[in-house]
Amino acid sequence: QVQLVESGGGLVQPGGSLRLSCTASGVIFGFYTMAWYRQAPGKQRELVAQITTGRRTNYADSVKGRFTISRDNAKNTVYLQMNSLKQEDTAVYYCYGKNEPIRSPDYWGQGTQVTVSS
Repeated sequence: QVQLVESGGGLVQPGGSLRLSCTASGVIFGFYTMAWYRQAPGKQRELVAQITTGRRTNYADSVKGRFTISRDNAKNTVYLQMNSLKQEDTAVYYCYGKNEPIRSPDYWGQGTQVTVSS
């Protein structure tokens, strides 16, 4: 059974930092492209950052220079370091994983709330 479990969300002031973690089980993690998405109230879910098996990364324009995605295959974990947080970063953040070569299902975590507010 595949599980993605996020942690690290919370309340932070504008300009602050948070690090999200997502730990996978039930998969050979190193074969999976991993990503973070977010969904704010009343908005569609959007891609925030992605990291491939070869560690290539891409980011939404709105977070470039502020967020960093990384992975530790030995720990089956993907991270999202979020710096210089803004109120518009407030959303539920979801971890996503997919094994592209074998066209696996899309796997999602349960989400973790990030609230940026003074």
